[in-house]
Amino acid sequence: MNPMPTASSNRQNPLSCFPYGVGRDSEGVCLLVQMGPYRILLDCGLKDLSPFLATETPPADLVLCTHAHADHARGLLELHERFPSLPIYASEVTARLLPLNWLELEGETLSSFCRALSWRSAVEVLEGLTVELFPAGHLPGATAILLTYTKSGRAYTVLYTGDFFLSNSRLVEGLSIDPLRGLSPDVLIIEGSYGTARHPRRRQQEKQLVEKIDRAIANQMSVLLPVPPLGLGQEILMLLRSHHQFTGRDLDIWVDTEVATACDIYLDLLPALPTAVQNFAKHQPLFWDEQVLPRTRRLPSSLEEKIQLPCIILTDLTADWSPYCSPALGTWVVLLPERPQLDESSTLEKVLRCATTRLSWETYLLAEHSDGRNTIQLIHNIRPQHVIFVHGSPTYLADLTSLEELQSRYQLHSPAVGTLVELPIGDTFIQPAAPTETNYEGELNEFDTAVQITLPTTIIDDPHWRHFADTGLIEARWQGEELVLRGLSQRELLSQSSSVKFQMDVDCCRNCRHQRGQRCWNPASPLYDFKVTPEGYCPAFESAELRREE
Repeated sequence: MNPMPTASSNRQNPLSCFPYGVGRDSEGVCLLVQMGPYRILLDCGLKDLSPFLATETPPADLVLCTHAHADHARGLLELHERFPSLPIYASEVTARLLPLNWLELEGETLSSFCRALSWRSAVEVLEGLTVELFPAGHLPGATAILLTYTKSGRAYTVLYTGDFFLSNSRLVEGLSIDPLRGLSPDVLIIEGSYGTARHPRRRQQEKQLVEKIDRAIANQMSVLLPVPPLGLGQEILMLLRSHHQFTGRDLDIWVDTEVATACDIYLDLLPALPTAVQNFAKHQPLFWDEQVLPRTRRLPSSLEEKIQLPCIILTDLTADWSPYCSPALGTWVVLLPERPQLDESSTLEKVLRCATTRLSWETYLLAEHSDGRNTIQLIHNIRPQHVIFVHGSPTYLADLTSLEELQSRYQLHSPAVGTLVELPIGDTFIQPAAPTETNYEGELNEFDTAVQITLPTTIIDDPHWRHFADTGLIEARWQGEELVLRGLSQRELLSQSSSVKFQMDVDCCRNCRHQRGQRCWNPASPLYDFKVTPEGYCPAFESAELRREE
């Protein structure tokens, strides 16, 4: 980690940004913005606060937290304990949700260290520096933050979106563009979680999820939904409580501990939730209800004694799923969320560890962040001079910064952790160098039973290649007159193949003693060290039963 930056020595350039964390992998988001003499820390989702704790001097003059998700807030308590006089600000709802990040400290008042600010009201927090909060969608209490520093009659502005979502969801109204349209800040710091990807409309996403759950229940299979404790779990629970396909059905929905705790806090925040949700709560309980169907209950400690099958269970994404593999609990389908920040390897490892003929799995999309189309729309409506992209994989952010429609209008940045970004402000637009776009020329050969496309090996050096070639399998489709190739991920293969019921007497990779982690470990096999599909086969097959007998 680079040493903590100091104020810019260039008085004509009072703005800069130093990222301690940009939300890649599991590092969290933490940005230090310099505005004139002031240092403002935007979010503190770091797991390791050692860059701050090694000194007696606070790392900033104030801290602003956009919302209560761990990747934006988990370091706040430790930061407060080290520097109790450092002011920390957030919306009132976020201040009340923050304790969910430290449930192990039950009984302590944790929200008192965070000062609540009102919506859409510019507050002077330091001389010449004002803060204004706008609802950002994504999560109750989530904010976009407008910072304004005035010096010698000149106002310098920075808008930080945090995590934002333009569409309305079940429990949160989307970010409204109207108050921000034409704002023209000097700097816009914006998330790019989904890169340039485009999503179906929110209601279509909900419909697809409901259909997956409905189909499983109709087949007498129970549904397990591992979700983050805060946000997505409550959204799905509200969807199931209010959707016409489930209203009145004799069905139990069970909610595990941490997800249930967040539900309880949501009930205390009811006046801050959308009007439609408040109206719903006037006629029946928002979450806990054992009278109106479907019944919604807290998950009991002894599953086999109380659960009526089939049922639906919402549990923490990081919880142990093995109790649901019990033969007494029938067959299950696990529905995994498609999330850009999800630790794919650990989730797949857990799925493989729970592999059984009684469990199958599928994925679903219920986005909590705006897609590429809405991200670009927001940028064009705000019209900043500088755009800093954070909170996304390097590949996704590179896709955004390589867009010509953005390059020609704005100065684009996608900084790595520890890289100071100077933000010169002026009337002259300096066009940044465009990322190199590489085309790969290959050959096409037709055979009797197959078509072969050959590309140069230089394509392997492209950062997209690792994801494209993850399993060695691809999918092709026509898009007009062009043929589009797409790599199939491990999760997709698991989703496709999990619905197939394997028998132990079938000679296939699923039942081979040398298949571990979806990879062949038999040196005698032509598939050695390759990714394999469960239904695959080779002459070196050896039954997994031999391993158990040994």
